[in-house]
Amino acid sequence: MTATAQPTLEQVEQERDAFIDTLLDATAGVWKIFTIYMGVELGYYSALANGRPKTSAQLSSATSTDERYAREWLEQQTVAGILTVDNPDADATERRFRLPHGHIEPLTETESLNYLGALPAIVAGTVRPIDQVIEAFRNGGGVEFHDFGQPMRCGQAGMNRNLFLYELGQSWLPSIPDIHERLSNGRPARIADVGCGLGWSSIGMARAYPNVHVDGFDLDEASVTEAQQLVREYGLEDRVNIQLRDAADPHLEGRYDLVTAFECVHDMSDPVGAISTMRRLAHDDGSVIIMDERTSEVFDPAGNDIEWLLYGFSVLHCLPVGMVDTPTAATGTVMRPATLRSYARQAGFSDIEILPIDAGFFHLYRLHG
Repeated sequence: MTATAQPTLEQVEQERDAFIDTLLDATAGVWKIFTIYMGVELGYYSALANGRPKTSAQLSSATSTDERYAREWLEQQTVAGILTVDNPDADATERRFRLPHGHIEPLTETESLNYLGALPAIVAGTVRPIDQVIEAFRNGGGVEFHDFGQPMRCGQAGMNRNLFLYELGQSWLPSIPDIHERLSNGRPARIADVGCGLGWSSIGMARAYPNVHVDGFDLDEASVTEAQQLVREYGLEDRVNIQLRDAADPHLEGRYDLVTAFECVHDMSDPVGAISTMRRLAHDDGSVIIMDERTSEVFDPAGNDIEWLLYGFSVLHCLPVGMVDTPTAATGTVMRPATLRSYARQAGFSDIEILPIDAGFFHLYRLHG
């Protein structure tokens, strides 16, 4: 065996300097994310969304916030490249700041598929219990989902909201011929939506298919309460029933034409048990669909185009949540197709199929047998 050649001093210094630049760039990104989160929560971007510039006093008045804080935020956002200023040489309180037209949709248009204003909330929620996560790394165990708080709960739901309202029932499910036919043929149909969170998937499917009744199940009380309110706001109380209930209740077995689980299986301590429940919920001709993150088939040090994001969520949130209960599968966000296939087979299915659906960050899997 030949010894590995040692790097030269020049190579080490180049590597060091490049890494320093990486850390500084990462820090700049952190500041952007958290100040964008503040801007969304405080209504600053909404107040600037008409494209007309505002001074700090005008912004604070429009949002009922403190002028001095608003002024600092406006200057920070300008230096960060998120806002522009019309008159930088004016006195601080006279400067007029505006939101560029190309930034309006991602930050303020909540009905757009390009809306990303909920993403900073997920990041804020993810790091909220960081001390508990570090303790879990030291001693094992996990961190309860509710410890990540409202930013995580609503941020995650906000990121998926428009996919579920507009893509799920209008594009994804219609591309599966037999499922679409069963849900749209005029006969009453039932869907079980396991791990429904704030209920956007349940609402989206009910809106797309008027003859469908959706039972949404979740074990997080705060999520269920908010989901029930959203169902009322959409006037779907007669067809969408969000429940704080374990879907493994034997009284539910064999009731459903379609059973779904959207972006939640990788968070579960017992995914095999959950998938076994899904199998029992579906009647003999029923179908089971799981949506989870779009991972590569195998680990690659370079990752795919989104695994840098998935691993970050996994280290800070999904793996700790999945390790609360024991025993645990300890899956984490990066649940590869082979892992889900193993879980499905243990649960009694013969195989899984990655459906040919372009779902962005996600794979849609159909479970067979």
